[in-house]
Amino acid sequence: MADEQLELRWDPAAADWADALRAQTPIFRWAPWFALSLGGFSVLLVVVGEQVPGIFGIACAVLIAALPAVSVYLSFRRNPVAAATVTATADDQSMRMMTIDGTAYTDLRWRKIAGWRETRHGFVLHGVDSSTALYPVPSRAFDSTAKRNRFRDILEREIGPADRK
Repeated sequence: MADEQLELRWDPAAADWADALRAQTPIFRWAPWFALSLGGFSVLLVVVGEQVPGIFGIACAVLIAALPAVSVYLSFRRNPVAAATVTATADDQSMRMMTIDGTAYTDLRWRKIAGWRETRHGFVLHGVDSSTALYPVPSRAFDSTAKRNRFRDILEREIGPADRK
């Protein structure tokens, strides 16, 4: 079973990248909480009669909450390969990902992957600099729980335990 390949397939979505960025980048993870706090204080300003700063704060809170999602969506839409169906094989040496139409190919050698994290929506692999070289593998890539568990086992064996933050 050690050299048996695990085959995966998925249709990427902007939500996969948003999940990866939330898992690895503090600004994406904390933006909604900051926006909620700013919005709460701004509503309090409106209630106590400070209309202009309160409305300005509410507008800024909405902008802070929306900007990460909008930036991911726009980046995803602008990349012609981003939504192409991906097939992948994973074994003890690497994970090889290719778009179904052959326009993009990546061979991720496990020794070049600095870490990984499991999220509610899948797995996120990252290079040495955890804010760049993100590789999301969504849960829908696995057609069974057994395959998902095998992938997790490969990651634990070849990269080490999952990152904790």
